[in-house]
Amino acid sequence: MNSPEALFVLPRLRVHNANAISSHLTWGFPSPTAFTGFAHVLQRKLGAALDLSFNGVAIISHRCNPQVSQPNGRRYKTFNLTRNPVLADGSVAGIVEEGRVHLEVSLVVGVTGNGLYSGADPRELCAKVVDAVGSMRIAGGTIVPLTRPPNIRESAELVLWPGTAEEERLVSRKIARRLLPGFALVSRRNLLTESLAELRKSQPDATELDALLDASRLNIEPPEDPQNEWTVRKRSGWIVPIPLGYAAISPLFPPGAVRNTRDSETPFRFVESVLSLGQWISPHRVPDVRNLLWYESPLPDEGLYLCSTPYFDKQTQPGKGI
Repeated sequence: MNSPEALFVLPRLRVHNANAISSHLTWGFPSPTAFTGFAHVLQRKLGAALDLSFNGVAIISHRCNPQVSQPNGRRYKTFNLTRNPVLADGSVAGIVEEGRVHLEVSLVVGVTGNGLYSGADPRELCAKVVDAVGSMRIAGGTIVPLTRPPNIRESAELVLWPGTAEEERLVSRKIARRLLPGFALVSRRNLLTESLAELRKSQPDATELDALLDASRLNIEPPEDPQNEWTVRKRSGWIVPIPLGYAAISPLFPPGAVRNTRDSETPFRFVESVLSLGQWISPHRVPDVRNLLWYESPLPDEGLYLCSTPYFDKQTQPGKGI
């Protein structure tokens, strides 16, 4: 994966009513594919006009407010659903449950291309990107515009990546400080493999789903001394289950072969979510902010359409050095 030549920092985007159901087994923060899709749409909107390529996006959450409520006397929570108008005959329309969440996120988008060296004013490039972003959606949610001029922390910035190691360190730390307080989401697929190997020492028939559940839930374990209280197993790092993309469950159909698809010019196939482990980390703990970027890595011949943060997929320790 080629490193970006510059970074677009889009800070403090407020997103209203984003999709909170990220897969068939997870809910809360939107799927990383929603944000890589955002960068892809940005590329389609501006790539040719600005002679730039937008590839890779870092996801930093500052606020995540799922729209849920807890019924009286219940331990579970339910999504706040809309009440749709009745049908023409007076009957109630069927409700498809949809979860919503309000977000405040910062995105750092990797940029390459000749447009960086054309002599264009970086502030003008930022203004064009901000104008395009204002008409886009993130995970189906609406980007709420500011009702006042943005302050320094809220202003978009185009940062050209320097050429020396010391300058890179200083620029990376400067960007990381802009992203605080907040937490960046990264993929940690290696941790799932390690968790499965550890689980199979006591449960030889354990599957990857067992390892995913074991690594992402609170495990309450008995003490060695029966007189002591049960304790929650300690874990290193804030590890969470996340969807990394999709796996095919059907052959690839030619354009127009399946009815009611989004368009009739693109091949189509049915897919289901692929789950793995991710981690929330503070941006200031990363020596190079570019390591936070998510990249798409589709393998259509194998029926896989995944995304990841390549640097963190190689890390084996969940907490040390991060």
